[in-house]
Amino acid sequence: MPVAVPTGGSGGPRGPTTWDKWKMGAMMGGSVGLIIGFIFGVTNILRFGAGPNGPLRMLGQYMLGSAATFGFFMSIGTTIRTESSPSITEAFARSQQRPIIIPRQYLKRQQDRKRSE
Repeated sequence: MPVAVPTGGSGGPRGPTTWDKWKMGAMMGGSVGLIIGFIFGVTNILRFGAGPNGPLRMLGQYMLGSAATFGFFMSIGTTIRTESSPSITEAFARSQQRPIIIPRQYLKRQQDRKRSE
């Protein structure tokens, strides 16, 4: 995931924009699609032959078709998955805070450590 880049405005560090997320999803999906297309293309060429187009053109068709499909769906999925509403972000931040009520065992361990020092 890209590092948050500080802005010159009044805001603090900001994360990637929606467009950046879309591009990142498309690149990841395209990479996976190329690899999957290569594997399936080679397998099908070895099993059934290349046909009238020749092996290189047929392999390229498999790879590009698979990369386009994976890239398209991965870009949409990445964008949707990383979008969040402010209320959900706030609820997540609250859930990650330390509890207000500290268990007795924890307090007892802290007191024992202070005494031993």
